[in-house]
Amino acid sequence: MTSDDFASRRPLVYAHRGASSTFAEHTRAAYLKALADGADGVECDVHLTKDQHIVLIHDSNLDRTSDGTGPVAERTLEELRALDFSSWKGARIPDEYGGIADQLLTLDELLDILRGAGRSIGLAIELKHPSPYQLKLEDRVLELLLAEGWTPEDSVLENIRVSFMSFSPDSVKHLLKTVPAEHLCQLVDDITVEEVRQELGLGLLTGGAVANVMKAAQLEGERILDDGEVGIAGPGIDYVRQHARTVQRWLESGRRFRVWTVDAEKDVALCQGLGIHEITTNRPAQVLAQL
Repeated sequence: MTSDDFASRRPLVYAHRGASSTFAEHTRAAYLKALADGADGVECDVHLTKDQHIVLIHDSNLDRTSDGTGPVAERTLEELRALDFSSWKGARIPDEYGGIADQLLTLDELLDILRGAGRSIGLAIELKHPSPYQLKLEDRVLELLLAEGWTPEDSVLENIRVSFMSFSPDSVKHLLKTVPAEHLCQLVDDITVEEVRQELGLGLLTGGAVANVMKAAQLEGERILDDGEVGIAGPGIDYVRQHARTVQRWLESGRRFRVWTVDAEKDVALCQGLGIHEITTNRPAQVLAQL
């Protein structure tokens, strides 16, 4: 398919952590709602538990999205099951989407939900780093998918089209040993010391050191995309606005584009005008209606 063919079609809409503007991110309710909304695909973030289960949680710690505290990696799956991952959102969950105790999902549970979609569906898996288990995270994800019947050559598992993403160039390079480049997405974002310090609550020196590491990863990620080592570019919407020439160059060189997190109408229109192939959004129903 040529870029002209893609430009004439609407972008595919991926639900960011499920329909996360409606229900708490990464929960059973959020993913079931995304399917009901007609999303073309869903996105998830994965971490390893202490007992090596793959769970769908964005942050490396539990404080923001549950009634627990501390690192995800220091809890067993059974311990995580005892926590409440949905009430913080303040949304009433319909009975058909399960109770509070049903909302935390493992990757294999998400696969079961997507199998039940009754149609072809995309799954974008983001490998979160830094991880205390390092690249064992990637190995466990691939091991699970292979056991479930996933075939690396076409990256398909029954009705599910699987792709992989990370901000970590090391993660992407590791995945390339098993996964064809066309199913791999290098995520990129602009890194500033001030943002890193604020987001992670770090002091000036520590924040600067962490930002330097993250900036080096950003530059390596951009090089990976410049050199065509992976098939999918994954910039944030701010990056798309601020680096128009780079975006155009990658588009013209044949990179497929998956842009996150596109919620505002003007940003949806910008992506559509540029010929972006995939939009990741917290509001899949709203974006689909606009497109």
